[in-house]
Amino acid sequence: MTQYLLSVYQPDGPIPEPEALAEIGANLDALNADIRAAGAWVFSNGLLPASAATVLRPEDGDVLITDGPFAEGKEHLGGFTIVEAPDLDAALEWGRRLALATTLPIEVRPFAG
Repeated sequence: MTQYLLSVYQPDGPIPEPEALAEIGANLDALNADIRAAGAWVFSNGLLPASAATVLRPEDGDVLITDGPFAEGKEHLGGFTIVEAPDLDAALEWGRRLALATTLPIEVRPFAG
């Protein structure tokens, strides 16, 4: 089985209203239970806002450390799930369900090796 990273991209800006977050949370709980029941769950977690990021860049034999996200953008990585799936189609189905649960774009990418 191959492991796949399901990346959740969320827009920068205000956090949704508590009612919307409660529904998303319930949908995620149900989906995570399904992923675990299928034996596909490896790990998942949300991330703090991109403003909490620290970037390290190699420069002239040293490393420059800066606050903030790696790239300026309207969306940033907000969380992720790692699943094991027999093929890309199965991973895409988990990604489809994650997109519906979170109401956010999901990138599905296999791990190398």
